Amino acid sequence: PLFIFQFFYFKFCQSVDISHSSERFLPALYSLFFLFGLLGNLLVIWVIVFGTRLRSMTDVCLLNLALADLLLVCSFPFMAPQPSDQWAFGDAMCKMVLGVFNIFYCGIFFISLMSIDRYLAVVHAVYTIRARTRSLGITAAVVVWIAGFLASFPDLLFLKLQKVSSDFYCFPEYPKDTVNTSSHYWSVFSLFKMNILGLFLPLVIMLFCYSQIIWRLYHSHSSKKQAIRLVLIVVTVFLFCWIPYNITSFFKALELLGIYGTCDFSKGITLSLEITESIAYSHSCLNPILYVFVGEKFRRHLFRMINKIPCRICQVVRVCLPQDRIHGSVYSQTTSLD
Repeated sequence: PLFIFQFFYFKFCQSVDISHSSERFLPALYSLFFLFGLLGNLLVIWVIVFGTRLRSMTDVCLLNLALADLLLVCSFPFMAPQPSDQWAFGDAMCKMVLGVFNIFYCGIFFISLMSIDRYLAVVHAVYTIRARTRSLGITAAVVVWIAGFLASFPDLLFLKLQKVSSDFYCFPEYPKDTVNTSSHYWSVFSLFKMNILGLFLPLVIMLFCYSQIIWRLYHSHSSKKQAIRLVLIVVTVFLFCWIPYNITSFFKALELLGIYGTCDFSKGITLSLEITESIAYSHSCLNPILYVFVGEKFRRHLFRMINKIPCRICQVVRVCLPQDRIHGSVYSQTTSLD
Protein backbone atom coordinates (compact mmCIF):
# COMPACT_ATOMS: atom_id res chain seq x y z
CA PRO A 1 0.00 0.00 0.00
CA LEU A 2 0.98 3.58 -0.59
CA PHE A 3 1.78 4.63 2.97
CA ILE A 4 4.53 2.00 3.21
CA PHE A 5 6.44 3.88 0.52
CA GLN A 6 5.35 7.33 1.67
CA PHE A 7 7.90 7.08 4.47
CA PHE A 8 10.78 7.17 2.01
CA TYR A 9 9.27 10.22 0.32
CA PHE A 10 9.05 12.22 3.53
CA LYS A 11 12.52 11.09 4.58
CA PHE A 12 14.38 12.19 1.47
CA CYS A 13 12.19 15.02 0.17
CA GLN A 14 11.27 16.95 3.29
CA SER A 15 12.13 20.22 1.59
CA VAL A 16 9.31 19.75 -0.91
CA ASP A 17 5.86 20.88 0.14
CA ILE A 18 3.26 18.14 -0.09
CA SER A 19 -0.41 18.86 -0.61
CA HIS A 20 -2.57 17.43 2.16
CA SER A 21 -5.88 17.97 0.37
CA SER A 22 -6.16 14.20 0.01
CA GLU A 23 -6.21 13.77 3.80
CA ARG A 24 -9.89 14.72 3.81
CA PHE A 25 -10.90 13.33 0.42
CA LEU A 26 -9.31 9.87 0.49
CA PRO A 27 -10.71 8.74 3.89
CA ALA A 28 -14.21 9.58 2.64
CA LEU A 29 -13.56 7.73 -0.62
CA TYR A 30 -12.22 4.66 1.16
CA SER A 31 -15.24 4.74 3.46
CA LEU A 32 -17.50 4.54 0.40
CA PHE A 33 -15.42 1.67 -0.96
CA PHE A 34 -15.81 -0.10 2.38
CA LEU A 35 -19.58 0.44 2.53
CA PHE A 36 -20.38 -0.61 -1.03
CA GLY A 37 -17.79 -3.40 -1.03
CA LEU A 38 -19.07 -4.83 2.25
CA LEU A 39 -22.75 -4.80 1.23
CA GLY A 40 -22.12 -5.88 -2.35
CA ASN A 41 -19.84 -8.80 -1.60
CA LEU A 42 -22.04 -10.01 1.25
CA LEU A 43 -24.94 -9.96 -1.23
CA VAL A 44 -22.93 -12.02 -3.72
CA ILE A 45 -21.95 -14.54 -1.04
CA TRP A 46 -25.59 -14.80 0.09
CA VAL A 47 -26.86 -15.44 -3.44
CA ILE A 48 -24.16 -17.99 -4.30
CA VAL A 49 -24.37 -19.94 -1.03
CA PHE A 50 -28.16 -20.01 -0.68
CA GLY A 51 -29.21 -19.54 -4.31
CA THR A 52 -26.89 -21.49 -6.59
CA ARG A 53 -25.58 -23.81 -3.85
CA LEU A 54 -22.24 -24.04 -5.68
CA ARG A 55 -23.33 -26.12 -8.66
CA SER A 56 -20.23 -25.51 -10.77
CA MET A 57 -16.54 -24.70 -10.62
CA THR A 58 -17.31 -21.15 -11.75
CA ASP A 59 -19.67 -20.65 -8.82
CA VAL A 60 -16.88 -21.74 -6.46
CA CYS A 61 -14.51 -19.23 -8.10
CA LEU A 62 -17.04 -16.40 -7.85
CA LEU A 63 -17.73 -17.21 -4.20
CA ASN A 64 -14.06 -17.16 -3.30
CA LEU A 65 -13.49 -13.99 -5.33
CA ALA A 66 -16.25 -12.33 -3.28
CA LEU A 67 -14.66 -13.62 -0.06
CA ALA A 68 -11.26 -12.23 -1.07
CA ASP A 69 -12.81 -8.86 -1.97
CA LEU A 70 -14.73 -8.85 1.31
CA LEU A 71 -11.57 -9.40 3.34
CA LEU A 72 -9.83 -6.65 1.40
CA VAL A 73 -12.57 -4.06 1.93
CA CYS A 74 -12.61 -4.86 5.65
CA SER A 75 -9.08 -3.45 5.81
CA PHE A 76 -10.11 -0.14 4.19
CA PRO A 77 -11.18 1.63 7.41
CA PHE A 78 -7.64 1.10 8.70
CA MET A 79 -5.91 1.70 5.38
CA ALA A 80 -7.56 5.09 4.79
CA PRO A 81 -4.78 7.68 4.91
CA GLN A 82 -4.19 9.09 8.36
CA PRO A 83 -2.76 12.58 8.98
CA SER A 84 0.86 12.54 7.74
CA ASP A 85 0.29 8.85 6.85
CA GLN A 86 0.90 7.76 10.44
CA TRP A 87 -0.41 4.48 11.85
CA ALA A 88 -2.67 4.88 14.86
CA PHE A 89 -3.85 1.32 15.55
CA GLY A 90 -0.90 -0.37 17.26
CA ASP A 91 1.55 -3.10 16.31
CA ALA A 92 -0.89 -6.03 16.38
CA MET A 93 -3.34 -4.31 14.01
CA CYS A 94 -0.43 -3.28 11.81
CA LYS A 95 0.45 -6.92 11.18
CA MET A 96 -3.15 -8.10 10.99
CA VAL A 97 -4.50 -5.41 8.66
CA LEU A 98 -1.51 -5.43 6.33
CA GLY A 99 -1.67 -9.23 6.30
CA VAL A 100 -5.33 -9.09 5.27
CA PHE A 101 -4.48 -6.44 2.69
CA ASN A 102 -2.20 -8.88 0.89
CA ILE A 103 -5.30 -10.98 0.21
CA PHE A 104 -5.64 -8.87 -2.96
CA TYR A 105 -3.33 -11.43 -4.59
CA CYS A 106 -6.02 -14.07 -4.02
CA GLY A 107 -8.64 -11.98 -5.82
CA ILE A 108 -6.34 -11.61 -8.82
CA PHE A 109 -5.54 -15.33 -8.82
CA PHE A 110 -9.24 -16.23 -8.71
CA ILE A 111 -9.94 -14.05 -11.76
CA SER A 112 -7.13 -15.91 -13.54
CA LEU A 113 -8.65 -19.22 -12.45
CA MET A 114 -12.03 -18.14 -13.83
CA SER A 115 -10.36 -17.43 -17.18
CA ILE A 116 -8.88 -20.94 -17.20
CA ASP A 117 -12.30 -22.36 -16.31
CA ARG A 118 -13.92 -20.53 -19.25
CA TYR A 119 -11.13 -21.77 -21.52
CA LEU A 120 -11.76 -25.37 -20.50
CA ALA A 121 -15.55 -24.96 -20.78
CA VAL A 122 -15.41 -23.59 -24.33
CA VAL A 123 -12.27 -24.97 -25.97
CA HIS A 124 -12.15 -28.40 -24.31
CA ALA A 125 -15.79 -28.83 -23.37
CA VAL A 126 -16.08 -32.52 -24.31
CA TYR A 127 -13.02 -33.61 -22.35
CA THR A 128 -13.57 -31.48 -19.24
CA ILE A 129 -17.35 -31.52 -18.77
CA ARG A 130 -17.04 -34.14 -16.02
CA ALA A 131 -13.84 -32.73 -14.57
CA ARG A 132 -15.10 -29.18 -13.97
CA THR A 133 -17.00 -30.12 -10.84
CA ARG A 134 -17.63 -28.40 -7.55
CA SER A 135 -15.06 -30.69 -5.92
CA LEU A 136 -12.37 -29.65 -8.37
CA GLY A 137 -13.35 -26.01 -7.85
CA ILE A 138 -12.96 -26.34 -4.08
CA THR A 139 -9.56 -28.00 -4.50
CA ALA A 140 -8.43 -25.27 -6.89
CA ALA A 141 -9.72 -22.60 -4.49
CA VAL A 142 -7.65 -24.04 -1.62
CA VAL A 143 -4.56 -23.98 -3.83
CA VAL A 144 -5.24 -20.35 -4.80
CA TRP A 145 -5.66 -19.26 -1.17
CA ILE A 146 -2.34 -20.91 -0.29
CA ALA A 147 -0.66 -19.29 -3.30
CA GLY A 148 -2.06 -15.88 -2.34
CA PHE A 149 -0.80 -16.31 1.21
CA LEU A 150 2.68 -17.29 0.01
CA ALA A 151 2.72 -14.31 -2.38
CA SER A 152 2.50 -11.98 0.63
CA PHE A 153 5.96 -13.09 1.78
CA PRO A 154 8.51 -11.89 2.76
CA ASP A 155 6.78 -8.58 3.57
CA LEU A 156 4.37 -10.29 5.96
CA LEU A 157 7.28 -11.50 8.09
CA PHE A 158 8.84 -8.05 8.48
CA LEU A 159 5.73 -5.91 9.11
CA LYS A 160 6.19 -3.90 12.26
CA LEU A 161 5.07 -0.67 13.91
CA GLN A 162 8.07 1.62 13.83
CA LYS A 163 8.70 4.95 15.50
CA VAL A 164 10.33 7.69 13.44
CA SER A 165 10.98 10.81 15.52
CA SER A 166 7.67 11.23 17.35
CA ASP A 167 5.55 9.53 14.68
CA PHE A 168 4.55 5.88 14.19
CA TYR A 169 4.50 4.13 10.82
CA CYS A 170 3.47 0.64 9.74
CA PHE A 171 5.90 -0.76 7.20
CA PRO A 172 8.28 -3.73 6.87
CA GLU A 173 11.53 -3.63 8.85
CA TYR A 174 13.90 -5.64 6.73
CA PRO A 175 17.07 -7.33 8.06
CA LYS A 176 19.76 -4.71 8.64
CA ASP A 177 22.55 -6.70 7.01
CA THR A 178 20.62 -7.18 3.77
CA VAL A 179 19.33 -3.67 3.25
CA ASN A 180 21.08 -1.18 1.01
CA THR A 181 19.74 2.09 2.40
CA SER A 182 20.38 3.95 -0.85
CA SER A 183 18.42 1.53 -3.03
CA HIS A 184 15.83 -0.10 -0.75
CA TYR A 185 16.19 -3.42 -2.54
CA TRP A 186 13.50 -5.13 -0.48
CA SER A 187 10.93 -2.47 -1.35
CA VAL A 188 11.91 -2.70 -5.00
CA PHE A 189 11.57 -6.49 -4.82
CA SER A 190 8.05 -6.12 -3.36
CA LEU A 191 7.00 -3.75 -6.14
CA PHE A 192 8.41 -5.94 -8.91
CA LYS A 193 6.80 -8.98 -7.26
CA MET A 194 3.44 -7.21 -7.39
CA ASN A 195 4.00 -6.31 -11.05
CA ILE A 196 4.79 -9.93 -11.94
CA LEU A 197 2.30 -11.83 -9.76
CA GLY A 198 -0.40 -9.17 -9.73
CA LEU A 199 -0.42 -8.23 -13.41
CA PHE A 200 2.08 -9.84 -15.79
CA LEU A 201 1.37 -13.53 -15.13
CA PRO A 202 -2.44 -13.08 -14.84
CA LEU A 203 -2.38 -11.00 -18.03
CA VAL A 204 -0.50 -13.75 -19.90
CA ILE A 205 -3.01 -16.35 -18.67
CA MET A 206 -6.00 -14.20 -19.62
CA LEU A 207 -4.65 -13.31 -23.07
CA PHE A 208 -3.96 -16.96 -23.86
CA CYS A 209 -7.32 -18.21 -22.57
CA TYR A 210 -9.47 -15.60 -24.27
CA SER A 211 -7.54 -15.64 -27.54
CA GLN A 212 -8.22 -19.39 -27.73
CA ILE A 213 -11.86 -18.86 -26.73
CA ILE A 214 -12.42 -16.15 -29.34
CA TRP A 215 -10.74 -18.27 -32.03
CA ARG A 216 -12.90 -21.28 -31.17
CA LEU A 217 -16.16 -19.32 -31.04
CA TYR A 218 -15.35 -17.48 -34.25
CA HIS A 219 -15.03 -20.80 -36.09
CA SER A 220 -18.15 -22.34 -34.62
CA HIS A 221 -21.85 -21.68 -34.19
CA SER A 222 -21.77 -22.56 -30.52
CA SER A 223 -24.44 -21.25 -28.20
CA LYS A 224 -21.75 -20.63 -25.58
CA LYS A 225 -20.91 -17.18 -26.92
CA GLN A 226 -22.97 -15.62 -24.13
CA ALA A 227 -21.49 -17.94 -21.51
CA ILE A 228 -18.21 -16.02 -21.26
CA ARG A 229 -19.69 -12.52 -21.22
CA LEU A 230 -19.72 -12.03 -17.45
CA VAL A 231 -16.23 -13.40 -16.86
CA LEU A 232 -14.83 -11.44 -19.82
CA ILE A 233 -16.26 -8.18 -18.46
CA VAL A 234 -14.94 -8.99 -14.97
CA VAL A 235 -11.47 -9.50 -16.47
CA THR A 236 -11.70 -6.26 -18.48
CA VAL A 237 -12.65 -4.25 -15.39
CA PHE A 238 -9.81 -5.91 -13.46
CA LEU A 239 -7.28 -4.82 -16.10
CA PHE A 240 -8.70 -1.28 -16.19
CA CYS A 241 -8.39 -0.98 -12.40
CA TRP A 242 -4.99 -2.59 -11.85
CA ILE A 243 -2.86 -1.71 -14.88
CA PRO A 244 -2.44 2.01 -13.98
CA TYR A 245 -1.44 1.14 -10.40
CA ASN A 246 1.10 -1.44 -11.55
CA ILE A 247 2.64 0.96 -14.06
CA THR A 248 2.95 3.67 -11.41
CA SER A 249 4.40 1.16 -8.93
CA PHE A 250 6.98 0.19 -11.55
CA PHE A 251 8.13 3.81 -11.78
CA LYS A 252 8.19 3.95 -7.97
CA ALA A 253 10.59 1.00 -8.03
CA LEU A 254 12.80 2.84 -10.53
CA GLU A 255 12.79 5.84 -8.20
CA LEU A 256 13.86 3.70 -5.24
CA LEU A 257 16.67 2.28 -7.38
CA GLY A 258 17.91 5.83 -7.90
CA ILE A 259 17.18 5.97 -11.64
CA TYR A 260 14.92 8.95 -11.02
CA GLY A 261 16.25 10.86 -8.03
CA THR A 262 14.58 14.27 -8.01
CA CYS A 263 12.04 15.23 -5.38
CA ASP A 264 9.76 16.69 -8.04
CA PHE A 265 9.61 13.28 -9.71
CA SER A 266 8.99 11.64 -6.33
CA LYS A 267 6.18 14.08 -5.64
CA GLY A 268 4.57 13.26 -9.00
CA ILE A 269 4.85 9.52 -8.39
CA THR A 270 3.34 9.90 -4.92
CA LEU A 271 0.35 11.80 -6.33
CA SER A 272 -0.05 9.24 -9.11
CA LEU A 273 0.04 6.41 -6.56
CA GLU A 274 -2.73 8.06 -4.55
CA ILE A 275 -4.95 8.22 -7.65
CA THR A 276 -4.17 4.83 -9.19
CA GLU A 277 -4.25 3.04 -5.83
CA SER A 278 -7.76 4.34 -5.25
CA ILE A 279 -8.80 3.09 -8.69
CA ALA A 280 -7.25 -0.32 -7.97
CA TYR A 281 -9.02 -0.68 -4.63
CA SER A 282 -12.36 0.30 -6.17
CA HIS A 283 -12.19 -3.01 -8.02
CA SER A 284 -13.17 -4.87 -4.86
CA CYS A 285 -16.61 -3.24 -4.85
CA LEU A 286 -17.21 -3.23 -8.63
CA ASN A 287 -17.59 -6.98 -9.15
CA PRO A 288 -20.96 -7.22 -7.31
CA ILE A 289 -22.28 -4.38 -9.49
CA LEU A 290 -21.18 -6.28 -12.60
CA TYR A 291 -22.98 -9.42 -11.44
CA VAL A 292 -26.24 -7.51 -10.98
CA PHE A 293 -26.16 -5.57 -14.25
CA VAL A 294 -24.42 -8.12 -16.50
CA GLY A 295 -25.08 -11.56 -15.02
CA GLU A 296 -28.62 -12.43 -16.08
CA LYS A 297 -28.76 -15.68 -14.14
CA PHE A 298 -27.32 -13.97 -11.06
CA ARG A 299 -30.23 -11.51 -11.21
CA ARG A 300 -32.67 -14.37 -11.50
CA HIS A 301 -31.20 -16.05 -8.42
CA LEU A 302 -31.31 -12.73 -6.57
CA PHE A 303 -34.92 -11.99 -7.53
CA ARG A 304 -36.00 -15.53 -6.67
CA MET A 305 -34.46 -15.21 -3.21
CA ILE A 306 -36.02 -11.78 -2.70
CA ASN A 307 -39.34 -13.37 -3.64
CA LYS A 308 -38.99 -15.72 -0.66
CA ILE A 309 -38.31 -13.02 1.92
CA PRO A 310 -41.45 -12.12 3.93
CA CYS A 311 -41.14 -8.37 4.35
CA ARG A 312 -43.09 -5.35 3.11
CA ILE A 313 -40.19 -3.83 1.22
CA CYS A 314 -39.62 -7.12 -0.58
CA GLN A 315 -43.33 -7.26 -1.43
CA VAL A 316 -42.94 -3.94 -3.23
CA VAL A 317 -39.85 -5.24 -5.04
CA ARG A 318 -41.73 -8.36 -6.14
CA VAL A 319 -44.54 -6.28 -7.62
CA CYS A 320 -42.03 -4.24 -9.63
CA LEU A 321 -40.08 -7.24 -10.93
CA PRO A 322 -40.97 -8.99 -14.21
CA GLN A 323 -42.30 -12.44 -13.41
CA ASP A 324 -40.03 -14.14 -15.92
CA ARG A 325 -37.04 -12.90 -13.94
CA ILE A 326 -38.41 -14.45 -10.79
CA HIS A 327 -39.52 -17.80 -12.17
CA GLY A 328 -37.21 -18.15 -15.16
CA SER A 329 -34.66 -20.90 -15.52
CA VAL A 330 -31.44 -20.25 -13.68
CA TYR A 331 -29.40 -23.24 -14.71
CA SER A 332 -26.56 -23.47 -17.16
CA GLN A 333 -24.14 -26.14 -18.17
CA THR A 334 -21.18 -23.85 -17.63
CA THR A 335 -22.16 -21.73 -14.68
CA SER A 336 -25.12 -20.72 -12.60
CA LEU A 337 -24.23 -17.05 -12.61
CA ASP A 338 -23.46 -16.12 -16.23
